Amino acid sequence: VQLVESGGGLAQPGGSLRLSCAASGFTFDDYEMAWVRQAPGKGLDWVSHINSGGAATYYDDSLKGRFTISRDNAKNTLYLQMNSLEPEDTALYYCARYLQSWSYDYWGQGTQVTVSS
Repeated sequence: VQLVESGGGLAQPGGSLRLSCAASGFTFDDYEMAWVRQAPGKGLDWVSHINSGGAATYYDDSLKGRFTISRDNAKNTLYLQMNSLEPEDTALYYCARYLQSWSYDYWGQGTQVTVSS
């Protein structure tokens, strides 16, 4: 199993970024997936979750509709569209494969998002 995130970088406040997570080594459309982030010096924070087919999505309430999770099962890729970025969104963003009961069994290496003027 391999999860490889990309798309992070430096963005200005109010800007946008689109993260991708390329999955391999397993049947991608059999699994629910999630994005989790870790801000500097803080613990892991769950961001968003999507079911295996992509029809059901869930978000942390604090995101206020700024982020959109999606997936392309034909491309074995998970996405996170992030709009209206705020400095508080600065973090290392991980994609993770959902196991059960709020646990995840595989994680990517993370992609850094920095929001600063």
